[in-house]
Amino acid sequence: MAARFNIVRAARQLTSATRPRPQFACQGWQTQQRQRLFSVSAVLKEKKYTEDHEWIEMSADGKTCTLGISEYAAKALGDVVYIELPQLEMDVSEGDAIGAVESVKSASDILTPISGTVAEVNSELETKPANINKDPEGDAWIAKITVSGEPEGKMMSKEEYTAFTEDA
Repeated sequence: MAARFNIVRAARQLTSATRPRPQFACQGWQTQQRQRLFSVSAVLKEKKYTEDHEWIEMSADGKTCTLGISEYAAKALGDVVYIELPQLEMDVSEGDAIGAVESVKSASDILTPISGTVAEVNSELETKPANINKDPEGDAWIAKITVSGEPEGKMMSKEEYTAFTEDA
Protein backbone atom coordinates (compact mmCIF):
# COMPACT_ATOMS: atom_id res chain seq x y z
CA MET A 1 0.00 0.00 0.00
CA ALA A 2 2.86 2.40 0.79
CA ALA A 3 4.35 1.80 -2.67
CA ARG A 4 1.03 2.64 -4.30
CA PHE A 5 0.81 5.88 -2.30
CA ASN A 6 4.32 6.92 -3.43
CA ILE A 7 3.44 6.27 -7.09
CA VAL A 8 0.31 8.43 -6.84
CA ARG A 9 2.30 11.23 -5.14
CA ALA A 10 5.00 11.05 -7.83
CA ALA A 11 2.38 11.17 -10.59
CA ARG A 12 0.76 14.26 -9.04
CA GLN A 13 4.10 16.01 -8.75
CA LEU A 14 4.90 15.25 -12.39
CA THR A 15 1.56 16.57 -13.66
CA SER A 16 1.63 19.65 -11.45
CA ALA A 17 5.16 20.54 -12.64
CA THR A 18 4.13 20.53 -16.32
CA ARG A 19 0.89 22.47 -16.10
CA PRO A 20 0.86 26.16 -15.31
CA ARG A 21 -0.06 27.27 -11.85
CA PRO A 22 -3.52 28.83 -11.69
CA GLN A 23 -3.70 32.59 -11.27
CA PHE A 24 -6.35 34.49 -9.50
CA ALA A 25 -8.81 36.07 -11.91
CA CYS A 26 -8.05 39.61 -10.77
CA GLN A 27 -4.29 39.16 -11.26
CA GLY A 28 -4.79 38.01 -14.82
CA TRP A 29 -7.14 40.89 -15.51
CA GLN A 30 -4.69 43.45 -14.17
CA THR A 31 -1.81 42.19 -16.29
CA GLN A 32 -3.75 41.50 -19.48
CA GLN A 33 -6.24 44.21 -20.28
CA ARG A 34 -7.63 43.50 -23.70
CA GLN A 35 -9.15 46.01 -26.05
CA ARG A 36 -12.86 45.48 -26.43
CA LEU A 37 -13.86 44.72 -29.96
CA PHE A 38 -17.41 45.97 -29.52
CA SER A 39 -19.04 48.45 -27.25
CA VAL A 40 -22.36 50.22 -27.17
CA SER A 41 -20.68 53.63 -27.19
CA ALA A 42 -19.15 52.92 -30.63
CA VAL A 43 -22.57 53.53 -32.17
CA LEU A 44 -23.03 56.78 -30.25
CA LYS A 45 -19.61 58.08 -31.30
CA GLU A 46 -20.33 57.71 -35.01
CA LYS A 47 -20.25 61.02 -36.84
CA LYS A 48 -23.46 62.10 -38.52
CA TYR A 49 -23.49 64.57 -41.40
CA THR A 50 -26.01 67.09 -42.72
CA GLU A 51 -26.77 68.24 -46.25
CA ASP A 52 -25.30 71.62 -45.23
CA HIS A 53 -21.90 69.91 -44.70
CA GLU A 54 -21.74 70.04 -40.90
CA TRP A 55 -21.10 67.00 -38.73
CA ILE A 56 -21.98 66.11 -35.16
CA GLU A 57 -20.60 63.42 -32.90
CA MET A 58 -22.47 62.49 -29.73
CA SER A 59 -20.53 61.95 -26.52
CA ALA A 60 -20.63 58.54 -24.85
CA ASP A 61 -23.18 59.77 -22.29
CA GLY A 62 -25.44 61.17 -25.04
CA LYS A 63 -25.74 64.56 -23.33
CA THR A 64 -23.38 66.62 -25.48
CA CYS A 65 -22.31 66.64 -29.09
CA THR A 66 -19.32 68.05 -30.91
CA LEU A 67 -20.05 70.12 -34.03
CA GLY A 68 -17.80 70.92 -36.96
CA ILE A 69 -17.68 71.28 -40.73
CA SER A 70 -16.89 68.36 -43.02
CA GLU A 71 -13.67 67.80 -44.96
CA TYR A 72 -15.67 68.31 -48.15
CA ALA A 73 -16.78 71.78 -46.95
CA ALA A 74 -13.26 72.72 -45.85
CA LYS A 75 -11.88 71.80 -49.28
CA ALA A 76 -14.68 73.65 -51.06
CA LEU A 77 -14.07 76.81 -49.01
CA GLY A 78 -10.35 76.89 -49.66
CA ASP A 79 -7.97 78.67 -47.30
CA VAL A 80 -9.95 79.74 -44.23
CA VAL A 81 -8.97 83.19 -42.95
CA TYR A 82 -11.61 83.89 -40.27
CA ILE A 83 -14.06 81.95 -38.11
CA GLU A 84 -16.89 83.48 -36.11
CA LEU A 85 -17.57 81.15 -33.18
CA PRO A 86 -20.85 80.96 -31.24
CA GLN A 87 -21.20 82.56 -27.80
CA LEU A 88 -20.91 80.33 -24.74
CA GLU A 89 -24.22 79.40 -23.10
CA MET A 90 -26.10 80.51 -26.21
CA ASP A 91 -29.38 78.63 -26.70
CA VAL A 92 -29.61 77.23 -30.22
CA SER A 93 -32.37 75.55 -32.16
CA GLU A 94 -32.00 73.11 -35.00
CA GLY A 95 -31.17 74.97 -38.21
CA ASP A 96 -29.89 78.14 -36.50
CA ALA A 97 -26.78 79.88 -37.82
CA ILE A 98 -24.38 79.84 -34.87
CA GLY A 99 -21.30 81.24 -36.58
CA ALA A 100 -19.54 81.69 -39.90
CA VAL A 101 -16.46 80.54 -41.77
CA GLU A 102 -14.77 82.96 -44.17
CA SER A 103 -12.16 81.98 -46.73
CA VAL A 104 -10.36 83.65 -49.60
CA LYS A 105 -13.07 82.25 -51.92
CA SER A 106 -16.30 82.74 -49.96
CA ALA A 107 -18.11 82.82 -46.64
CA SER A 108 -20.51 80.29 -45.20
CA ASP A 109 -22.77 80.13 -42.15
CA ILE A 110 -22.33 77.34 -39.62
CA LEU A 111 -25.73 75.77 -39.02
CA THR A 112 -26.52 73.57 -36.05
CA PRO A 113 -28.39 70.34 -36.79
CA ILE A 114 -29.43 69.94 -33.16
CA SER A 115 -31.08 72.03 -30.41
CA GLY A 116 -29.37 72.79 -27.13
CA THR A 117 -26.96 75.14 -25.38
CA VAL A 118 -23.39 75.93 -26.45
CA ALA A 119 -21.19 74.49 -23.70
CA GLU A 120 -17.73 75.01 -25.20
CA VAL A 121 -16.10 76.56 -28.26
CA ASN A 122 -12.77 75.81 -29.89
CA SER A 123 -11.18 79.20 -29.17
CA GLU A 124 -7.93 78.10 -30.82
CA LEU A 125 -9.68 78.62 -34.17
CA GLU A 126 -9.96 82.37 -33.49
CA THR A 127 -6.17 82.74 -33.59
CA LYS A 128 -5.48 79.91 -36.04
CA PRO A 129 -8.47 79.64 -38.42
CA ALA A 130 -6.36 77.76 -41.00
CA ASN A 131 -6.45 74.72 -38.67
CA ILE A 132 -9.90 74.02 -40.06
CA ASN A 133 -8.27 73.19 -43.40
CA LYS A 134 -5.82 70.79 -41.73
CA ASP A 135 -8.19 68.70 -39.59
CA PRO A 136 -11.85 69.78 -39.95
CA GLU A 137 -13.26 66.53 -38.58
CA GLY A 138 -10.80 66.22 -35.71
CA ASP A 139 -8.99 68.87 -33.69
CA ALA A 140 -10.64 71.74 -35.60
CA TRP A 141 -14.13 71.13 -34.20
CA ILE A 142 -16.17 74.30 -33.74
CA ALA A 143 -18.42 73.88 -30.70
CA LYS A 144 -19.73 71.44 -28.13
CA ILE A 145 -23.44 71.62 -27.51
CA THR A 146 -25.41 70.31 -24.54
CA VAL A 147 -28.24 68.53 -26.32
CA SER A 148 -31.89 69.23 -25.50
CA GLY A 149 -33.48 66.96 -28.11
CA GLU A 150 -32.90 64.61 -31.00
CA PRO A 151 -32.03 65.99 -34.45
CA GLU A 152 -35.16 66.13 -36.58
CA GLY A 153 -33.55 66.85 -39.93
CA LYS A 154 -31.89 64.34 -42.21
CA MET A 155 -28.66 63.02 -40.72
CA MET A 156 -26.37 60.82 -42.80
CA SER A 157 -23.71 58.25 -42.00
CA LYS A 158 -20.21 58.67 -43.44
CA GLU A 159 -21.05 56.36 -46.35
CA GLU A 160 -24.32 58.16 -47.13
CA TYR A 161 -22.59 61.55 -46.92
CA THR A 162 -19.79 60.41 -49.25
CA ALA A 163 -22.39 59.26 -51.79
CA PHE A 164 -24.27 62.58 -51.33
CA THR A 165 -21.14 64.66 -52.04
CA GLU A 166 -20.18 62.54 -55.05
CA ASP A 167 -23.62 63.15 -56.58
CA ALA A 168 -23.36 66.92 -56.07
